[in-house]
Amino acid sequence: MMLTVLQPPSWPRPKGYANAMMGTGTFVLVSGQIGWDAEGIFAEGLVGQTAQALRNVLTILAEAKAGPEHIARVVWYVTDMEAYRASGKAIGAAWREIMGRNFPAMAVIGVSALVEAQACVEIEAVAILPA
Repeated sequence: MMLTVLQPPSWPRPKGYANAMMGTGTFVLVSGQIGWDAEGIFAEGLVGQTAQALRNVLTILAEAKAGPEHIARVVWYVTDMEAYRASGKAIGAAWREIMGRNFPAMAVIGVSALVEAQACVEIEAVAILPA
C-alpha cells in the first residue's frame, strides 16, 4: 500500500503538508493526543508539547504495526495561534525528527482552550494501513 499525494497541477506546491492524500486499506483513527507522557507529565511549551503529542500518535500507531508513513491526515488544535506561527521552524524540525519526510494532509485550528488546562496543542491523525 502506498499513499498518493493529490496535487492539482496549477496550484502552488504546499510546504510541510499535502493538499490531499489517497490510499486504500485499513483505517486507524487516532483521537486527539496532547503533549503529556505516559505518567501525565506535560512537556515544556508549544514545541515540546507538539513533539510529545506526535510521539504519542506514533505510540498508538505502533499498536497497529503502523508508522508515520501510513498517516494520511492530521488535524492540530492550538490554543495560541501566534505562538504556533512564531514557532514554525522549531515545530517543523520536531516534525521531521519524529515523523521523517512524511507530509500528510493537514489542518491547524486555533481554539480558546483544550480539555486539559495545561495542554496547548492536540493532534488527531488518520492512518491508512495496507489491506
